[in-house]
Amino acid sequence: MAVVLDLLNNDHRPRAERPRHPEKAHRPDNPIQKKPDWIRVRAPGSKAWAETNKIVRENGLVTVCEEAGCPNIGECWEKRHATFMIMGDTCTRACSFCNVRTGLPQGLDQAEPDKVADAVAKLGLHHVVVTSVDRDDLADGGAEHFARTIAAIRKASPGTTIEILTPDFLRKPGALERVVEARPDVFNHNLETVPGKYVTVRPGARYFHSVHLLQRVKELDPTIFTKSGIMVGLGEERNEIVQLMDDLRSADVDFLTVGQYLQPTSKHHAVIRFVPPDEFKSLESTAYSKGFLLVSATPLTRSSHHAGEDFARLKAARLAKLGLTREAAIA
Repeated sequence: MAVVLDLLNNDHRPRAERPRHPEKAHRPDNPIQKKPDWIRVRAPGSKAWAETNKIVRENGLVTVCEEAGCPNIGECWEKRHATFMIMGDTCTRACSFCNVRTGLPQGLDQAEPDKVADAVAKLGLHHVVVTSVDRDDLADGGAEHFARTIAAIRKASPGTTIEILTPDFLRKPGALERVVEARPDVFNHNLETVPGKYVTVRPGARYFHSVHLLQRVKELDPTIFTKSGIMVGLGEERNEIVQLMDDLRSADVDFLTVGQYLQPTSKHHAVIRFVPPDEFKSLESTAYSKGFLLVSATPLTRSSHHAGEDFARLKAARLAKLGLTREAAIA
């Protein structure tokens, strides 16, 4: 994190002329491998995609779909499903896998919560996902901004369920509590990878802090669904993934997503391996055996992909589990 800020403090060029990832500029190139046949997506450009794009532009919003280069943007935007990224387009962290711009962010747009709420209403969303960049520069990590955004959506679209994908709020006392107090329907925080890869993949974060964050959400409000996701293909071993599943279940996490890491540029972490679909299916089976209510494990799985449909499945799975518990109690 300090490297990014130091580079920017000495870079007096206009923001548009600065490199997107200044901390990666002098790293050796990692050649981008050809994607296998099982990773294919449809190019965006339909009428519905254009309408979603127009609403995003008119409200001056940022989406993680674009900033992170999500391969599913064509499919999701065609369904009018955009994942809004609040608090700007510049992250204070410098993860080696992520394509979101890194650097010193600008001040918060105080009107942004209402802009997001307006876009949600115009798109007619039944379920919305709101994420953000890391804002280590803010005293609360952006917790109050998350809470205000949730409240604005509730006011503009009372029937819309809300899923948030948050940063870790590392060293931000009271931040998590403020977000949980706003009562999102789903609280997602991604572990991203196994603990042994954090130094090279997610150096600004702490694995067990992230696990505890998810555990704390359930302690504060057991009714909120919790969710986390990882990428594979970064050099992790299967036994490490299985241990990660156990760690998440110990934190009572409901939903796990597993997707293939795709390298954004030659300066990012290399793809060590393209994991075949049958291994994803095996990971899904293992995760369900651990007790997750829902698991999505495919090469193109991403945190907010099919989020609305998944939320309905989550509710159904919880009800089924409660039903079994009641039957057992009666017996």
